Amino acid sequence: MKIAYIMVLSIVFSGLLQAQDLARDDGPSRSSSAIGEHQQPYQMISTDHFRLDTLAKLKNALKDTNEVKKDNPSPDSTKQHIEETNVKTNVVPTDTSYKKILVQDSTAHIYNMYRGLLNDDPIYNKKAPLWQPIMKVLIQNTLVNLVDHYVIGYDWAVVGFNSWNRTALKSGFPWNNGWKWDNDRFGNNFFLHPYTGGGYFNSARATGYNFWESSIFVFGGAYMYKLFGENGGPTRQPERNDLIATTLGGMFAGEVLYRVSSNLLDERTVGSERLGREFLALLVSPGRALTRFMNGKMFRVNTEEVYQKEPLDVVVSLGGVVVNDARSFGTGPTGVVMNADFDYGNPFEKRYRKPYDYFQLRADMNFGLGRKFVDNVIGYGILTGTNGKVGNAETLVGLFQHFDYWDNEGFELCTMSFGGGIISMLPIAKGTNLYVDAHLAAIPFAGNSTQRGPDTSQVRDYNFGGGAQAKCAITLNVDGVFSATLLGYYYWINTFVGLSGNNYMGIIKPRIEFHLFSIVGVGFEHRIYYENRYLRDFPTTNRVYTQQSLFLTFYFADFAHNK
Repeated sequence: MKIAYIMVLSIVFSGLLQAQDLARDDGPSRSSSAIGEHQQPYQMISTDHFRLDTLAKLKNALKDTNEVKKDNPSPDSTKQHIEETNVKTNVVPTDTSYKKILVQDSTAHIYNMYRGLLNDDPIYNKKAPLWQPIMKVLIQNTLVNLVDHYVIGYDWAVVGFNSWNRTALKSGFPWNNGWKWDNDRFGNNFFLHPYTGGGYFNSARATGYNFWESSIFVFGGAYMYKLFGENGGPTRQPERNDLIATTLGGMFAGEVLYRVSSNLLDERTVGSERLGREFLALLVSPGRALTRFMNGKMFRVNTEEVYQKEPLDVVVSLGGVVVNDARSFGTGPTGVVMNADFDYGNPFEKRYRKPYDYFQLRADMNFGLGRKFVDNVIGYGILTGTNGKVGNAETLVGLFQHFDYWDNEGFELCTMSFGGGIISMLPIAKGTNLYVDAHLAAIPFAGNSTQRGPDTSQVRDYNFGGGAQAKCAITLNVDGVFSATLLGYYYWINTFVGLSGNNYMGIIKPRIEFHLFSIVGVGFEHRIYYENRYLRDFPTTNRVYTQQSLFLTFYFADFAHNK
């Protein structure tokens, strides 16, 4: 079976590369050959060269003035430019003539206010044929199965025609009795599965498909792996919760990793800088890196930017943390805490909003507090929304997707939700702003620990459920020198698999920061965790515990607005 798997993988991989090599010979390219100082231009047909050259000229003119200067073009020449670039125009009348303004639709220009592309270049990032992302998902699933089977040695990864007969032919649909809820560890189900889903997502996203189209491949990849990549364990049943978590979490993880890796990539660079950028993008999004390797983009050199890039504000903190038993200070263990905050895009730029043009992501890691070190990963991204102004306050109102993952010694909780939210900035005085970020969302799927809290076993110690959640962050920023923030999270989870009942969890985190010099600051955060569980067959439980952390903060910002 091992030899058969390797032969199948080799045939699929080589066939895909050959097919894409043929496609690249006929497709458009703005690039030169490979990473290095000596570059050989690719062959391209004359019409594509004219189209790329025309769009490049229009872009360069737009960068300086946001409009194409009138150079007495003839009507035929102007018409040819528009047809060749396949870009819509708006005719703006002036006193004596007209100007052509390049836009991608009726509401947005081709560049944002930071002179970055509002969308990936549609010519260079042309949508690939459907079979290409499907084959890449198949390759990913084959590689994962080979590692699980032959490297790690999992019994459930031993598959073949006998297991496929049970999982693929006899299991039925996920809501049937042929599927089950598994007993895997919390981190495996709610952290690793969404990360794997991000790989499926980028098999399509990196080949020209948009957010919603790529989401279909996440579901398809997860479904394929459940039927053909695993044997269903002792009961020979695929797990429905993995299908849900991989799909919903993979949508979030895939687009976030795609956007961050786009900010890292720059195909205009060569040599060591290019190598470093490609390596960092590989670490961020291995699924996208595999796609770039297979379609040759990893080795191309372009003359202009081809990916959408938004300003990315990164804040890294490092310090100590004290865990308390209930409210008694110093009664628990101490450790080291590391935090990273990512703030992508400008929520107050007036523009057309598509999925994840703005998102926030926060991740905490603890060291020295036990087996678990990924404390939490919290984030959301806008799906659609609109900018406005209420009095002096700038606002963004929209629909958001959320992913909240908490896994510490207090409790385990992961929610995947969708809901409305508002982000606002109110100027109070010169250099002083008040930010409010509030959300209310429905949770279609969640996991949360039992009334006894999490343990260190290798099996499920949590329930599956759904419900609702609320988030609020209020920040006062005083001229970039001092900031005070109050973060609040509240979750209601009704159990539908596990210990029946209702669970209410909350986290409150007051935080202050002082800017010291250059990119360095210092801060303090107090954390309050509480849970109230009202279970049908067990006594009501209430628990509170606290933490305090003192840390140094390092700001790596490229936001042009004060935040």
